[in-house]
Amino acid sequence: MNPSHRDSVRRLAGAVVLAAAAAVLAGCGVVALPVRTTSAVVKVVPVAGDVVAAPLDVTADVID
Repeated sequence: MNPSHRDSVRRLAGAVVLAAAAAVLAGCGVVALPVRTTSAVVKVVPVAGDVVAAPLDVTADVID
C-alpha cells in the first residue's frame, strides 16, 4: 500500500468515527441532561427536594 492510499483510508476511518459520534450525541438524552442534573441536585435538599424535583423529572421524561 502506498502512503497516499493509507492517508485516504485513515481520513475515511476518521470521518466514519466522527459521524458515528455525532449520531450518538445528537439524541434527546443530551438535551435532557441539564434537566436531569438539576433534578438530582435538587433532590439532595432534605424536605422540599423531592417535591421540587418531581416536575423536573417529568420534564426530562417528556424530552426523552
